[in-house]
Amino acid sequence: MKSAVETLNPTRVRLSIEVPFEELKDSLDAAYKKINQQVTVKGFRKGKIPARVIDQRFGRGAVLEEAVNDALPKFYTEAVNEAEIDVLGQPEVDITELKDGETLNFTAEVDVRPAIEIPDYSGIEVEVDAVEVSEEDVDKAVTELRERFASTSPVERAAEDGDVITIDLEAKVEGEVLEDGVASGVSYTIGSGELLDGIDDAVKGLEAGGEATFTSELKGGSAAGKEAEVTVKVTQVAARELPELDDEFAQLASEFDTLDELKADSRKRLENMKQYDQATQAQERVLEKLLELVEVPVPEKLLEDEINTRKHNLEHHQLGQMGLDLEKYLEIQGKTAEEFDTETKEAAVKGIRTQFVLDELVKREKLNVNQEELTEHLMRRAASSGMSPDQFAQAVVEGGQVPLLVGEVARGKALAVVVEAATVKDTNGEVVDLEDDEDETAAAPAEDASAASEDAPAEAEEKTEG
Repeated sequence: MKSAVETLNPTRVRLSIEVPFEELKDSLDAAYKKINQQVTVKGFRKGKIPARVIDQRFGRGAVLEEAVNDALPKFYTEAVNEAEIDVLGQPEVDITELKDGETLNFTAEVDVRPAIEIPDYSGIEVEVDAVEVSEEDVDKAVTELRERFASTSPVERAAEDGDVITIDLEAKVEGEVLEDGVASGVSYTIGSGELLDGIDDAVKGLEAGGEATFTSELKGGSAAGKEAEVTVKVTQVAARELPELDDEFAQLASEFDTLDELKADSRKRLENMKQYDQATQAQERVLEKLLELVEVPVPEKLLEDEINTRKHNLEHHQLGQMGLDLEKYLEIQGKTAEEFDTETKEAAVKGIRTQFVLDELVKREKLNVNQEELTEHLMRRAASSGMSPDQFAQAVVEGGQVPLLVGEVARGKALAVVVEAATVKDTNGEVVDLEDDEDETAAAPAEDASAASEDAPAEAEEKTEG
């Protein structure tokens, strides 16, 4: 076999492959054997029909077609390996010449991972938010904890903001009561915004037994997105009572003995959260700067597939679970279809460019992923998916997704290398040391590195894995 490579553009090549006919022998033998098992000829036992008889009865062309279909993947793979090219997706194959007993010539056009030059990135400088926790932040955190331990007791008065009411609901669209538009004994905190728009104004001022009707756009169910006439009846009004903010509350709500200790712990937790946010912000902004430094051509077919994948996931998974279609989603977002398409394309381009750049860094820095890092990443992904680690691991293995997870971890380590080399300062002008946050952020960048890049989803990663 002989092969040659022609570069069509930075992300696509054409392989021209010549195969001497003798190299098709194994595939021809396999073709005759396969046809033997599929046909019957009077006077011959099944599987024992001579090749010349098959040629006479069914045509040599049918045998050649079967043999070529069997041989093409093998010769294509050999040519790819010989040329040492990193292909993306499936090739477009064209048989240019097939002479029985002489030669098989074909071409294969395929997208390839572009050659990327990573420049010196040690001069990258970014600014991130300073880690500052105010007394107001601590008070808010303690207040939220206090509200979780609030009790309620029925009152005989009109409902007010903050009260917990028990209500019955009935929704009508165009005068007809919806089958899924009736609910009884619903508990609702006035002002929480957890139910329909307009319900707060409708129920405030009502006592137990009171009733009101208002108009609201339904957020879910069979008539999601439609205007409905909603009747609400209050069956009980209960006032929320907050526990006293003292040492006794600290002992009730935490492992601490005093309120001061509880507040100190709240401050520490808030600082840790802000440090994590700061580290994530640093990753995002360093990645942005890195992408500005690197020229990364994007394969057209890969981009098209990635855009379609993103749209499919949004329409058939995310929006479907919310009871929305794309048109309604765009209306809620206040976007036109053109704006949505533009944003989707920009996000897809950024995701692909990010993956290419970080993969190149993985190779350049010779970064490896050990079992402990992979296990930690798997645990995080399992937690975010809502599955147990065992369930998630089984799904990953059965789906052949282990290389994808390895790639995610490796790309995260590559981004961590760049962040470590960059200068990160906070809004106060202080240099930020991110070493303390490395375990939590750098080790898990499928969420962080990809998140910083509007995330190319796993489907796109599968394509770029070749």
